[in-house]
Amino acid sequence: MSAQKDRWVSSLVLLLFCTSSIPKCGSASLQQEPSPQHYFSGLEAGKTSLAFFSPSVSPGAQPFLEQIESSAEALQDYGVSVVKVNCPREDVSRYCGEENALRKAFLFRGNRLIREFPTDALFDVNSVVANVLFALLFNEVKYIETLADFENIENVLKGKSNMVFAYVPATGTAEHRAVMEAAFVYGTIHQFVLTTEAALLKATSHDDPDVSSAWLLFCHCQQVTEAAQPCRRTALAQPLTLLSIHRHLKLMGAPLVTEVAEDPEKISTVHLQLGLPLVFILSQKETYEADRRTAEFLAWQLLGKAGVALLSRDLVDLNVLHRSNVALKTPDEGMPIQYLVLEDTDEVITLVEDKNKVKQIQEDEQEEEEEDEDEKENNNQDIQDDQVVEAVSRDKKRELPLEQILVLTEENFHSSLSEAARTVVLFYASWEAVSLAVLRSYSEVPAHLKGTPGVLLARVNCWDWPGLCSQENVTQFPTIKIYREGQQTVTYGGMWGAEELSSFILLSQVSCPLKLATMDEAEGYLRGEFPSELSPHQHTSLLGVFSSATSEAREAFEEAGNILSGHVRMGMYFEDDALALSQKYSVSPPALLLARSGGRSVEGISLSKHSVQDMVQRIRYELLDVFPEITVPNLPQYLQLKKPFLILFSAGDITQVESKEMLKLAKGTPQQAFVACWLNLKKTPVGYGILRTYFSTTPSLPVLLWVNLHAGGQVFKFPSEQSITEMNILSWLEQLQAGLEIPSSTLSEEDWKPPLPAYDFLQMMEPPVPELSPHPGDTPVQHPPKSPGGDTARGDTATREEPSQESTAEEVGSPGRGLRGTAPRLAARDKQGKRHSEL
Repeated sequence: MSAQKDRWVSSLVLLLFCTSSIPKCGSASLQQEPSPQHYFSGLEAGKTSLAFFSPSVSPGAQPFLEQIESSAEALQDYGVSVVKVNCPREDVSRYCGEENALRKAFLFRGNRLIREFPTDALFDVNSVVANVLFALLFNEVKYIETLADFENIENVLKGKSNMVFAYVPATGTAEHRAVMEAAFVYGTIHQFVLTTEAALLKATSHDDPDVSSAWLLFCHCQQVTEAAQPCRRTALAQPLTLLSIHRHLKLMGAPLVTEVAEDPEKISTVHLQLGLPLVFILSQKETYEADRRTAEFLAWQLLGKAGVALLSRDLVDLNVLHRSNVALKTPDEGMPIQYLVLEDTDEVITLVEDKNKVKQIQEDEQEEEEEDEDEKENNNQDIQDDQVVEAVSRDKKRELPLEQILVLTEENFHSSLSEAARTVVLFYASWEAVSLAVLRSYSEVPAHLKGTPGVLLARVNCWDWPGLCSQENVTQFPTIKIYREGQQTVTYGGMWGAEELSSFILLSQVSCPLKLATMDEAEGYLRGEFPSELSPHQHTSLLGVFSSATSEAREAFEEAGNILSGHVRMGMYFEDDALALSQKYSVSPPALLLARSGGRSVEGISLSKHSVQDMVQRIRYELLDVFPEITVPNLPQYLQLKKPFLILFSAGDITQVESKEMLKLAKGTPQQAFVACWLNLKKTPVGYGILRTYFSTTPSLPVLLWVNLHAGGQVFKFPSEQSITEMNILSWLEQLQAGLEIPSSTLSEEDWKPPLPAYDFLQMMEPPVPELSPHPGDTPVQHPPKSPGGDTARGDTATREEPSQESTAEEVGSPGRGLRGTAPRLAARDKQGKRHSEL
């Protein structure tokens, strides 16, 4: 199908509904052509027409012509004109001279014949439209006959797209027409598959289907991650019509579980808009994970019958019994929301399928005693577990300054990309908390980029334009991409703050690496004076110096620049006097010159390995500070090294003596084995919480700690009676390695991870290149200091598996089937132990 069809979905669906159900006035009629010569001479390339060739007087063709004329209006909606060509008596051509030809209709695209139809196959409007669309969509709609064909298509689609499988007892029926009309609209979003084989229908259905009726299955293949995993299937329960198919596909495309944080009376989802009820699972922070699994299990069971939402009671003050764990909102206007107490998911399913069940449950509840009032008063004192949702909910009424950010749709996306040299696009989902939090940061970017020419800021709401986001390979929300005319698209993978986003956009404007032509340009680049558009901004400058004999290293450096574009300021110098420039800093080409703090000091670094992977790793490693101050934005960079931390906690700036001694230690031989760093509790107050996790009370500051997060989780405290000097610290580290020190505390072995995969920011920030090794070289450090009973080799065990957002109760065992987590009387069973969620 053409790309243009993908932009017609919203408007064309409404048009198709009217086409199939409402008589029209002033509609198109059958076109008349006086002769075949006149008809063929008027055919236009790309235009489609259905032609019937007949003598001027042909009584036998009259019933067929009536059906053809009636279908002209419907076919016009799909760009197909219907033409009756009158054949002169003396015409003996292929279409007029043969008797069999007079009993056929011919489908042309331009002057190319696509398909011949016997007139007895076009017996009414449904058969005409169905057969014509079937011919036009021959390559888009797969016709299959065997179960092997079905499974082969499923396997191809896994992890990529969903499938709509339709069975019709015969082609040319009203159901066949409905399937083909739906495929015309949704064919670019889902793979449509059709069969008329009753045996195939029975093989793909768990029940004993009625083969005399049409059948439609939606196969959820896009979310399948393993080849052996089957695609879930959701059957269309209503009679197969265009309206019911559209309704079914809208429901399949809605979020499986919607997380809400406002009064249910104000909530409106696609389910309510389509006449289905919405079930709320009332959750609380102590039982969030269990409630999420319960909601997902229910959503799969009720898919196509009702929507499921997860409502946090910690964010909404509900004036209902605290033991109520389920709410039901019906699409009927004026009907109040029913708050209920249910024991398991089977009762919820029965509640949706049996309307009388609501009244019965409410009568049973009136006989029970109410919970203590103290419990209700304590509702508002709970702390929200998910800080992202909490922040978005807290500021939901705050209007964002989005006037300078262009809204993109399927209609203007590609045309808008050509309006500026660089277009920055935020792909987000308007229903998702992380997306809205990033949108808030993104709204501040225009102020940071004020006066920067050639940059257009734009956004795409993937809830409104899922086809566009899929086309742009957006697989998670939020995603930021920079489009540059004639160049490869760059995807952002850093922190989501406005300053970090602005820095990335500015750096991506400059070629990476930037080729410098003269020695003066190279020296100016190291001083931060070139390029001029970046001079007001402080960036560490990295310059690669290469001679004519080091072409392999130069090519690897250029490719590394493409990978690191937007993240690093890189220059390259390979003129004849490159040797003189490098020797000025006591290195020989190929080499890196690293200028920090505006070029006041330049460090020369020799390059021994010339592969792209080694080059990227080396550049990232060298850009890290020798003795860094740990902050929230830069912590992930140092965690990725998977080394122990030797960290100095301070109540403010550290003294010059402490800084000098720690810097000497960091630059010394043992520095390869650990990260020497410090944390300013005034700038990063979360450090107080870290110390309280390590110790029962906050120790006197400054305090120096050895923390091995990746092997054993043991925390050792440097003796407070000793002064912080290089010699004292080295002596202490030797005692640690010998196992002579007792840890002050040991962190829990329990895994800590984000509440949902969508909040796994470290995974989002992970660059699409091999991870850093502990050191730019291939060989790991042989003798790092060890904690007693600990081994740095155990660092690999820190790898964690994230739960699938689509995980179901069957995958996690029985907990998903019960509603135990949502009722306070059962919540104690699910309380989780305290998790270490900081360093």
